[in-house]
Amino acid sequence: MPFFSLDERLTALGNRVLEQTWETFSHRGLARNQLALTWLVYDTPVFVNTGGALSAEEFWKQSVRGFSYRGVERLYPASVVKLFYLVAVHEWLQSQMIATSPELDRAVRDMIVDSSNDATGLVVDSLTGTTSGPELPAGPFETWQSQRNIVNRYYQSLGWVELESINVNQKTWCDGPYGRERAFLGEMLENRNMLTTDATARLLHSIVGGVTVSAARSQEMMGLLRRSLDPTELAAHPENQVTGFLGAGLPATARLWSKAGFTSTVRHDAAYIELPDRAPYLLVVFAEGRHQSQNEELLPLISELVAEAMKEAVA
Repeated sequence: MPFFSLDERLTALGNRVLEQTWETFSHRGLARNQLALTWLVYDTPVFVNTGGALSAEEFWKQSVRGFSYRGVERLYPASVVKLFYLVAVHEWLQSQMIATSPELDRAVRDMIVDSSNDATGLVVDSLTGTTSGPELPAGPFETWQSQRNIVNRYYQSLGWVELESINVNQKTWCDGPYGRERAFLGEMLENRNMLTTDATARLLHSIVGGVTVSAARSQEMMGLLRRSLDPTELAAHPENQVTGFLGAGLPATARLWSKAGFTSTVRHDAAYIELPDRAPYLLVVFAEGRHQSQNEELLPLISELVAEAMKEAVA
């Protein structure tokens, strides 16, 4: 069973948002199989972003309404996977599998705040006890691969149905992998990272709920995910995670926590949003295709349409 209840009203509103989006960008060749979306609405009394007021047991008993379009489709996540490494590193630290250090702290921050691929490399190395380098002989390479799958094994141990199909064992790259990293990726890239919008939504839902690892660590993660919508600040940092993403479709009065992902073939974002006159909500959108990855208006439009639809989303 999914962790949210499919809601008739949200389904109608979500389908309307999608139809408006396809109509708007039909001239740019936006196909129906190039979008995936998961949308959750937090009705009153709101039980998320409370600093961990609920225990994990009580939190997962709470009902949340949602809508999903192609939410179980496995898609390349780009930098959205860093959200999964963020949670894993806090789990490792909490259980003392690894020790904190100034360099690890710096890397975790830069991985989420600046979406640094170099920082992500250190985080993955720290989580798995592996390093990049030349190709390895068969035996050592098998051991190396097993170590690199430790994050996958952690997520499978949670028993969430949404995580059954994901793969989170690859570093993120600027130019691409070499040596053992390229061999690990597979000749046809069959071992690349893969996520779904439903899986991403559940993980972000747990962070916002304050039940990921611990309440204090969830709050620490939320601090890294908080995004400024101040135009001056955004203009000073043009490679931010708002411009061209979901945050760009929000009014200045909104509060945003998010993690975006972008390559030459995808444009994604996962966001928790609070508006002063509407219920809080969570929105994950994945867009595929070279034309869509370059379309800086696509995710902002979807975000704007969902924010508008929130006026009608009352249970």
